[in-house]
Amino acid sequence: KKERKRREGVSKIERRKEGERKKERKKERKKEGRKEKERKKERKKERKKERKKERKKERKSYVFSIS
Repeated sequence: KKERKRREGVSKIERRKEGERKKERKKERKKEGRKEKERKKERKKERKKERKKERKKERKSYVFSIS
């Protein structure tokens, strides 16, 4: 692989720049993944709250229907 790049005339500087760009892209993807994870967590919390409210309503209606 290295030989091919050397033959194509890609300089060391260009290769280094490409490597840096790759690292940056990797960092960005990682950051995005973390953000997505946070959003997922928040959505989960919201759903949990909603379910809790629903259960509470059901319990109340059950109590009223018995008495």
